[in-house]
Amino acid sequence: MDAVTPEADAPVPGLFAKARAMVGRVPRKALIALGVLFALGVAGLLLLWLLVGRGLPDAASLANYQAPLPTTLRSTDGAPFHSFTRERRVYLPYSEIPPAVVHAVISAEDKTFFSHSGLDYAGILTAVITNIESLASDKRPVGASTITQQLAKNLLLTNEVTIGRKLREAILAKRIESQFTKEQILELYLNEVFLGRNAYGVEAASQSWFGKPAAELRPEEAAFLAGLLKAPSNYNPRTNYQRALERRNYVLGEMANNGFISQQQAVVLKASPIVTTTGGVANRQSAIGGYFIEEVRRQLIDKFGEDAESGPNSVYAGGLWVRTTIDPVIQAAAEKALRSGLLRYDAGRGWRGPAASIDPGEGWENRLRAAPVGAGVPEWKIAVVLGKDGAGMTLGFADGSKGRLANGDAMRARNGAPAWQQLKAGDVIPVAQIAGSSYGLRQIPEVSGAMVVQDPQTGRVLAMVGGFDVKGSSFNRATQAMRQPGSSFKPFVYAAGLDNGMTPASIVSDAPYCVYQSRSLGTKCFRNFSGGYAGAQTMRWGLEQSRNLMTIRIAYNSGMDNVVKLAKDLGIGDYQPVLAIALGAGETTPMRLVNAYSMLLNNGKAVEPVLFDLVQDRNGKVLYRADPRPCENCNAANWQGQAMPRPRDTRRQVMDARTAYQTTHMMEGVVQRGTAAVLRSLDVPIAGKTGTTTGPKDVWFVGGTPTIVAGLYIGHDKPRNLGGLQGGTFAAPIWKQFYTEAFKDNPQEPMPFLAPAGVRMVRIDRRSGRRVYGAWPSADPKSAVIWEAFKAESEPRRIYRTADDLKALQPATPKARVKSDSDFLRQQGGIY
Repeated sequence: MDAVTPEADAPVPGLFAKARAMVGRVPRKALIALGVLFALGVAGLLLLWLLVGRGLPDAASLANYQAPLPTTLRSTDGAPFHSFTRERRVYLPYSEIPPAVVHAVISAEDKTFFSHSGLDYAGILTAVITNIESLASDKRPVGASTITQQLAKNLLLTNEVTIGRKLREAILAKRIESQFTKEQILELYLNEVFLGRNAYGVEAASQSWFGKPAAELRPEEAAFLAGLLKAPSNYNPRTNYQRALERRNYVLGEMANNGFISQQQAVVLKASPIVTTTGGVANRQSAIGGYFIEEVRRQLIDKFGEDAESGPNSVYAGGLWVRTTIDPVIQAAAEKALRSGLLRYDAGRGWRGPAASIDPGEGWENRLRAAPVGAGVPEWKIAVVLGKDGAGMTLGFADGSKGRLANGDAMRARNGAPAWQQLKAGDVIPVAQIAGSSYGLRQIPEVSGAMVVQDPQTGRVLAMVGGFDVKGSSFNRATQAMRQPGSSFKPFVYAAGLDNGMTPASIVSDAPYCVYQSRSLGTKCFRNFSGGYAGAQTMRWGLEQSRNLMTIRIAYNSGMDNVVKLAKDLGIGDYQPVLAIALGAGETTPMRLVNAYSMLLNNGKAVEPVLFDLVQDRNGKVLYRADPRPCENCNAANWQGQAMPRPRDTRRQVMDARTAYQTTHMMEGVVQRGTAAVLRSLDVPIAGKTGTTTGPKDVWFVGGTPTIVAGLYIGHDKPRNLGGLQGGTFAAPIWKQFYTEAFKDNPQEPMPFLAPAGVRMVRIDRRSGRRVYGAWPSADPKSAVIWEAFKAESEPRRIYRTADDLKALQPATPKARVKSDSDFLRQQGGIY
């Protein structure tokens, strides 16, 4: 009998036994070759993994990742009113992300998110098979990206469609999963993703699509947002409602399958319509202050850079918080007053044609929104003519709504023909609502101008208007327009005279004045704006009445070198010492001129225009403070009745404080008796000066109180004749409207301008300049006797008068108990 080994005779049980049998029949060399190939394959994969992974960004950098956040502007009342952003985002920590959103997102994108380690291997295998089957087609390859992989791609990689990128994405996903919790990964993802309407992250998307915070989202709304993750533009209900509905309902079904909602709930919610806001929530945009906002943006970019490449605190990504100086009430009043003045000038000058033209075909809403036309007036809207019929024309608005402009609209063209007859489809026009859907034609003024309002003590710019509307013209006339100030420059000429030995009571001749300039230029003869001459008059009278000939004489006698030096010191401009400069022929900007007036009205202390007080980063750290002065004990824990701490006044003195006050005191006379007498009825101390340039091409008024200075001009961008306008009759009334509107609900206390040390107040006869005894100033602006400001060394000598002279100068109710000028001032509560 042959011997049989037990191994040979034993049965081979199951699949493993069959495999052993098959292997046993494979030649030994083949087995070795297969083993070597397998080892090489594994080694190759490991090498590829190491090589690809070597150049990848460090996943740990996500721990320091800061999502791009908008820069937010606050006004003086603390309310946010505008933001600068290219990616509108509101960052939510995971604890504040509602569960409904989490459930919807993982149901739509990654069902096994909380259980996998970064990669979905079953999904990857399915994607590989699908892509192999579609190699012959032009279909885009499909992926099996988990939420972790999507996060790696969004934050650390590019969006290229290659196998290499997918491999790098997988490596990074594994690294991210090893360093962060699932909650941290989901927090980053849900604050980073794009969800349409320029909204990044679920909070901004909720505000944009539904006009409410994410915490208030219902399950079907959360499902809609989750459905947008795949491709926001493809599932926009405004352009493709059925596809958006199908996608949302798919997500609701997956939420039910995953147990987040019941199947019955899913059926009910699928039957509900998708209801979103009409146009979403735009970046926080203020209805006022467009020119102010643009100037703040420019200055912030100069300081911190524009984009993330500029640093972590850039304007469009750094999440800065900026406390601006804009006062919403004052800004609105300035805009209303200036626009009203521009419209008043433009009224009755005839319709000039449409503001712009666009294609009225499909998509006209987007083209209308992009048209460079701003309505300016809050009650106006910008419309496009969509078509005409026998009764009128159909208007379209940027939000997609429509209205009607009736034939027979009252506005007429310059040739006298009805304006509506010249309108055609595609014309962009401003209109105002009359009733219901009926609108009337309006016109944006051709003339323009600017206005600046400033705190004279600090330089803080409270309002800035650079034109009719910033969308229609981004050119900021408040800071960029170089204009001749005309007679509004004269106070600085008078200040130079006061610095060089003159007094407000000095006598100056208002008579013809000619000067030889050069052989080529010949002799220049100056004249008063209204013509004629008044003879010998006080310096004060010359400023109040804005007499050119007196101003030229003061400039000549004081020295034009001194005049232009003072103008340079105050930041108005750097001029040549020629006499025409004394009459305002040198160019400057409204902002510069208003700032110079602020220095006059605060007794010669230097100030610079300030548009924002404080800049903080996203975490509250102060990056910039406009006022860096230390204030000891300002942050004391309590107050026990001691003197309040105040920072030291470090402002430099740019001109003699006494000269500045004397000039201010004379400018009060401009309002009481001179070219700005229209402002006298405001019944508050106002010092200012009108200005009218040759032509006239520009009209000005600049002035203010001890707490606010405002200046404006009106003129064409390409200067041309305004047709007889004057600063006192046109610009000053605009200033009056502004002041009345700005302080109607919060009247200013009638504070006097405070005289500095070394100034003596003396009673004089305002026409002769002589000192007066025994008679007292009265409230009547035409009173012959006034209080005049003198430097101690220039106080006028005693003038003896006859009894009849004194009797004529006595007020109707003499102050019997008054013994001296100082006693009288104390009784009146005045300055001494």
